[in-house]
Amino acid sequence: RALARHVSDEVVVATYSSAVDWLALGERVLNYFSVGAMGFDSSHALGLALGEPQRRVICLQGGGSLLMNLGSLVTIAAAAPKNLVHFVVQNGTYEANGSHPIPNTNVDFSAMARAAGYAHVHEFSELANFEQQAGHVLKQAGPVFATLHVERAKPLTYDYANLYDPARRVALKAALRDPA
Repeated sequence: RALARHVSDEVVVATYSSAVDWLALGERVLNYFSVGAMGFDSSHALGLALGEPQRRVICLQGGGSLLMNLGSLVTIAAAAPKNLVHFVVQNGTYEANGSHPIPNTNVDFSAMARAAGYAHVHEFSELANFEQQAGHVLKQAGPVFATLHVERAKPLTYDYANLYDPARRVALKAALRDPA
């Protein structure tokens, strides 16, 4: 919710748990759910950011998902899209796969993003601090990276038919073609 109040015409890319959580806050045409592509939400967000340079793109990626595609950090930093904000929701688990612990729950994603060359890197472990800074983070020239440390959630129910609904992609494509 702290992030949602700052989002209007940005494309939001998410997968699995992040997609379910984001969708629970409300339906938006500019949501891109890359369910079935765990690890590639950051790569999809990069492609959208490069293809739509006039529009801000927000990636909501779980820590387990990022572990499956760590190379995307270097690729994103090298491409340096000014319009990309990459959030990693870190709870120490592969939440979408039964909340199994990730290897090394102390992994420092922010340090990795900094070393890769992201323009701005943030880390939040307190909700109040994130609520105060979210608007600022979203306005920075990218690529921007932020780790959001969160508690494990209760098991989610995935409505794959809704997340995979082809009408979502059709609506997103139409919205990107006609930004009015």
